[in-house]
Amino acid sequence: MPRPRATPIQNMRLACLIEETGRTYTAIAAMIRRVSGENGTETRCTAASLARWLNGAAPQPAIVPAAVEAFARLLDRPVLTPADLGWSSGSTTRDAQSEDPWRGDPVAWVIRLGRTDMLNRRAAVTAGLYSLAAAATPLPPAARPATRPGTSIRVGPADVTRVHAMAAYFGEIDDLFGGGHARSAVAAYLVNDVAPLLQGASGPIRADLFTAAAEVTYLAGWMAADDLQPGLAQRYYIQVVRLAAEADAPLMRATALRSLASQAVELGHPAQGLALADAAADALHNTAPARTRAWVNGMRAEALAATGHNPRRVIRLLASTETDLERADSPPASDLTGNYRREGFEHQVGLTLLNMGDLPGAEEHLSASTAARRPDERRTRALIGTRLATVQIRQHRPEAAAATLLGLADDLTAVKSARLRRTLGQIRSSWQTSRGDPTVAQADRLLLSARATGGT
Repeated sequence: MPRPRATPIQNMRLACLIEETGRTYTAIAAMIRRVSGENGTETRCTAASLARWLNGAAPQPAIVPAAVEAFARLLDRPVLTPADLGWSSGSTTRDAQSEDPWRGDPVAWVIRLGRTDMLNRRAAVTAGLYSLAAAATPLPPAARPATRPGTSIRVGPADVTRVHAMAAYFGEIDDLFGGGHARSAVAAYLVNDVAPLLQGASGPIRADLFTAAAEVTYLAGWMAADDLQPGLAQRYYIQVVRLAAEADAPLMRATALRSLASQAVELGHPAQGLALADAAADALHNTAPARTRAWVNGMRAEALAATGHNPRRVIRLLASTETDLERADSPPASDLTGNYRREGFEHQVGLTLLNMGDLPGAEEHLSASTAARRPDERRTRALIGTRLATVQIRQHRPEAAAATLLGLADDLTAVKSARLRRTLGQIRSSWQTSRGDPTVAQADRLLLSARATGGT
């Protein structure tokens, strides 16, 4: 219970919301810190912070969106704004409904997100933190708008070919160097080249163009997630779902829903992740390629394991995933919807077993996935390798984790990824007492060098 107040409350709106949550100041502050942590920032919010805000003090601008999202979760009220908490905010001039990424024109959303991303400043996206409300299973797609603002231009098959080619090119760069490299270039391509085509597209070419645009948008979301901008990534993914709906492209829609599911699980929201993974499975038609079906069902198994429920169904889903993968006799069709190979399945099994508490099993499969990666999969190999090292540390084997990271030296110094940088920082903290071991000491120097050279 908070201590009796010596002065009158100045912010009555905030006081009413606090009372409505039924939570203590300490619990509310913990939720605000959790929201900030999900978005890659550390917030020094305590019970005393809430007391100061009630006295009329204004929070730091970076804390405002985290507090709004925290209260939205605690109250199960997704349309909160800073004004609802008694604060004015120059960074949030739109009403709450216009902030719902499932509403409005997806092309306008892509332009808005791309322009924000081109700024490449954390301050530009603090109003777009990861939203638990937006992670809810989407409603059936609405009818597409008949017209869009902008100059109509002639669009043909060559435009679709060029957009597909650029998606493939940027994807290769991302695999080699991580989401922290050239992200603003992808955003600029979306805003300056792709969006004008979407505004002018009509006729038979329209569906193909929207599918190609969805691929580039998906890549922008993937890179934002890798650069620890989960709110931005989530909004990109949602627009992929909506662009795919306009294109009547179920594989692309399932792909984006699967990534939304993976993001939710990674951020600690397994129930939402499972619902999104199931929605991805529902988006697939009966004619979906076996490889894509396996990719989606593997995510369903991982999400279900993260909920802690029904382990037998988890095993059945993994078995079904493996069967579909073995039946996929054709080579991967594309990097987005068909590039699911045995090493990807090993990674999925590793994460699923990790969620089930089977650390030795997780280590075995993560190790197999890391070893099988192709030379041009630097970012993926580094990401899975650091997960492997984390599992080894959890089994009290820091020297094995160090050896794993030393084997990834070239990847760790080449890849620019805030997600990797955070994981490596956690690893360094966890083996502090083991730095007397020569292997651990050598790996520790490697991690410091990677940061100094602008890598991870």
